[in-house]
Amino acid sequence: MGRNILLPFLLASTLALPSLAVVVQHIDGLPRTTYDFIIVGGGIAGAVIANRLTENPKFNVLLVEAGPTNFGVLATEVPFLWFELTNTIYDWNYTTIAQPGLNNRSIPIARAHILGGCSSHNGMVYTRGSSDDYDRWARVTGDAGWSWKNVLPYIIKNEKWSPPADLHNTSGQFTPSVHGKNGLMSVSLPGNPSPVDDMLLETTKQVPELPFLQDLNAGRPLGLGWWQSSIGNGTRSSSAAAYLAPQFMSRKNLDILLETKVSRILPTVKSQLTFRTIEIAVSKQRLTATKEVILSAGAINTPHILMNSGIGDRATLSDIGIPTLINLPSVGKNLTEHPTAGIAYTVNSNDTTDNLLANATLAAEALAQWQFNRTGPYTTLGTFLGWERLSAKSSIFDKFKDPTAGPNSPHIELSPGSGAFITVNGLPVTGGHHVGAGIAVLSPTSRGSVTLNRTNPLGDPVIDLGLLITELDMFTMREGFRAARRLFSAPAWDGYIIEQVAPAANLTDAELDEFIRDNSFSASHPVGTAAMSAKGARYGVVDPNLLVKGATGLRIVDASIMPFLISGHTQAPTYAIAERAADIIKAAWH
Repeated sequence: MGRNILLPFLLASTLALPSLAVVVQHIDGLPRTTYDFIIVGGGIAGAVIANRLTENPKFNVLLVEAGPTNFGVLATEVPFLWFELTNTIYDWNYTTIAQPGLNNRSIPIARAHILGGCSSHNGMVYTRGSSDDYDRWARVTGDAGWSWKNVLPYIIKNEKWSPPADLHNTSGQFTPSVHGKNGLMSVSLPGNPSPVDDMLLETTKQVPELPFLQDLNAGRPLGLGWWQSSIGNGTRSSSAAAYLAPQFMSRKNLDILLETKVSRILPTVKSQLTFRTIEIAVSKQRLTATKEVILSAGAINTPHILMNSGIGDRATLSDIGIPTLINLPSVGKNLTEHPTAGIAYTVNSNDTTDNLLANATLAAEALAQWQFNRTGPYTTLGTFLGWERLSAKSSIFDKFKDPTAGPNSPHIELSPGSGAFITVNGLPVTGGHHVGAGIAVLSPTSRGSVTLNRTNPLGDPVIDLGLLITELDMFTMREGFRAARRLFSAPAWDGYIIEQVAPAANLTDAELDEFIRDNSFSASHPVGTAAMSAKGARYGVVDPNLLVKGATGLRIVDASIMPFLISGHTQAPTYAIAERAADIIKAAWH
């Protein structure tokens, strides 16, 4: 029999409650084999859906997560330690195939393998994107429910605006009216100052293309403003910590099955395309939903499960020997990702955040401070984010259409700050003291794919991010480096910056392109592989209600359904998608 692992964090707060969710690591420990809803994937979307559906005591819900619990994993709690989660059991440890746009390098793409998914694993950046991004979703789906106006209430519903860890005066650093106060996921401003904050503020007066932006989440993210993160009380606020908190785990209609990989979704009746049965990898044991299976495995694993289930491109599946049950050629296509690189300068100061990586004693002191009162440098990853558009007069637009969703949408993200943390292939420049910036292409035109391994379809998916394969994306990345140089050439940095060290200064365009191709990496923001489209469209994977086209009983709720990548990080929109999807599902089964 499976072990019932009633999680320790439940005990302290639920001893007086009459019943608890069942949390097990093996299918044999479940109290039943049939549920109203089965959710595959306990990440951002899966945890939200599990919480919202179990608000109705008449619904029995099973949440299945391939990874282990997040409870007790220090690096999922301490914001600054997030990078320690890759190359561990808490990551799928996926690697792409050779990327032509990156000089044929294969690169890692971080994908969380833990309860809470990427919200337990990511850099906690909280950006909603632009109003244009959501309005474009509404246009391509023919559903006004996906517009900025109609998604914003779900963004607000998710958010609990929280004071920063250091409790500093935040007046003028954000716009209160655009934030939620009563949600479950905490959002806050930086909880520890950076040595370069004053200089960055001064640049907003000196660099016209980067004016001060009071709130980066008000729908028009253009300028330089204070970083917002999914952090509360100095601690990461993940979907697991927020939506599967002890008060929700007291619900007797929620069960969670951990460390269990789902390989396929199967027709419950062979002669019908009603997909309400899941198959567990290795053991081949099955569980069935009476209402819906909700696939929330993410932009890499969702299409992998679909294709192994016979839902995908008939030609591709036939070549591998998988019978096609539903011919949806768009499954696994349209993979869109933010290519990211970085720039670094040496500085005339010993007070930089490089010290936290280089000085073990200082790092230990920072961790001790965090453990004592949840304050200090370990509460914060960065303090400023910047966005800008390419010039409308740029010659590139003589050849290509503007790829952004509209005039409120940036082409480039800059994440300037103390230290040199993301510069050479996503790794810090070692030795010395630095200031630098991450640089990302926010509306890439390059597209990749997720496909099956021909010799082992149930093994790791074949991931092609397709980074920087278009002329427009390379142009935009190159312009991103130029924008970063203009930022760091402002008078505010006089006497502080010594020299540019990565890439070397005064490179030709060809040399800069080589640096970009040799050192760019994945932002770990993949979307689009099960994209939503209008109900009558012959392309796409799900309709605007997120139901898989041609199937009954199968819905997808995760970042894979985004038809276009937003001009920002993907955490916030994924929460909003899940909150809206929960209402759609409730309405369907009221």
